[in-house]
Amino acid sequence: MTTIELKMPKMGESISEATILNWLKNVGDTVLEDETILEVATDKVDSEVPSPCDGVIAEIRCQTNEVIEVGKVIAIIEVTTTTVKKEDSLLLEEEMSKGQRGSNITESTNKSSEKVSLPLGEMSKGQRGSDAFLSPLVISIAQKENLTIEEIQSIPGTGTDGRIRKSDVIQYLKDRKYPLSSRPQPQVPKSTYNAPPISFVEGKDRIVEMDRMRGMIADHMVYSKHTSPHVTSYIEVDVTNVVNWRNKVKKEFQDMHGEKLTFTPIFVEAVAKAIKEYPMINVSVDDKKIVVHKDINVGMATALPSGNLIVPVVRNADEKNLLGLAKNVNHLANSARNNALKPDEIGGSTFTISNVGTFGSLMGTPIINQPEVAILALGIIKKRPEVITTEKGDEIAIRSMMYLSLSFDHRVVDGFLGGSFLRKVGDELEAFDSNRKI
Repeated sequence: MTTIELKMPKMGESISEATILNWLKNVGDTVLEDETILEVATDKVDSEVPSPCDGVIAEIRCQTNEVIEVGKVIAIIEVTTTTVKKEDSLLLEEEMSKGQRGSNITESTNKSSEKVSLPLGEMSKGQRGSDAFLSPLVISIAQKENLTIEEIQSIPGTGTDGRIRKSDVIQYLKDRKYPLSSRPQPQVPKSTYNAPPISFVEGKDRIVEMDRMRGMIADHMVYSKHTSPHVTSYIEVDVTNVVNWRNKVKKEFQDMHGEKLTFTPIFVEAVAKAIKEYPMINVSVDDKKIVVHKDINVGMATALPSGNLIVPVVRNADEKNLLGLAKNVNHLANSARNNALKPDEIGGSTFTISNVGTFGSLMGTPIINQPEVAILALGIIKKRPEVITTEKGDEIAIRSMMYLSLSFDHRVVDGFLGGSFLRKVGDELEAFDSNRKI
């Protein structure tokens, strides 16, 4: 009987472990391909893990509430139908004929009892996902060359269904200009300062334990402040044209496209245009190197019903029109509220915006979302009298005004770059075409 190792899947960039929330199947239960076996959670999102085949749960190795590393075997499934693809078997035989035995192959393929490590989920239409099959030989090379999982999965594969072959990895190693860093995060030295005691009144005060997500947010915020010297710049922007245009077309926009038109896609559009002009704001710092990102992936800091915070990502924001941005933003916002975000929707941002005006704040001093180098806060839009210059001279008029504040990492972003980028975002909003077609 063929058995398959069910492994903890990788559920997004920089995620190395997950917590088992609930087993939906027990030992001895029959499962169908793609049927959910268990539910897991990371610090960012909850996910369901499907069965890679038809079979029977032979063994469960990890229990509820255990924190499991990505790639660790969590269960064994006895296969009841032939689910091992022919090309998988040929690839394994090819590698073993070269004398290469990976750590994932526990028995020879010519034995009656066959045990093969397979990826979670099936690849289709030639597409490769973050949990795609990596052969033992490829894994061995990656370990020797100190390649991260993100880097190895970014290599274009020339094998069947886009599978990564040994030759693909060797060619990548020859051509690469800058490898992704796999170094551990620098350790922040512990302070010798003794924190002041916290007074607690029995019967009056109460203690609330941080949940997993809040604990991770706290660690991330402290790490960011320890890592990046934060500087915050402010400008005031006249968004009257934006407000008037949205008020005029929002009903027609929804009737025509079936999508709500909020201010967020307009803000994302302005940010993407500004990043195109100032690409050095769209970078990350790796020791003494600056990684300049080609893709413009804008994260949106979003409050969850639980009170926690999550950052879904509008990928390739510069390549989408306003309708595309509106659809993307609405989908991400609705998914966040319903706790339905997918792992690939919350990782890989290169710049983040935070709309503090949603909560009535005039302005904010946001903390940088590492490993980015800048974050933009958008204040509340308020009407007030302003002095404007017209053909008749200076006049007082009612205008819709908003503060923008940009926190940036002063290690690599100086005042000129930060100020110029912020001013460009403001200019894009102030120059918004009030006669724009939807």
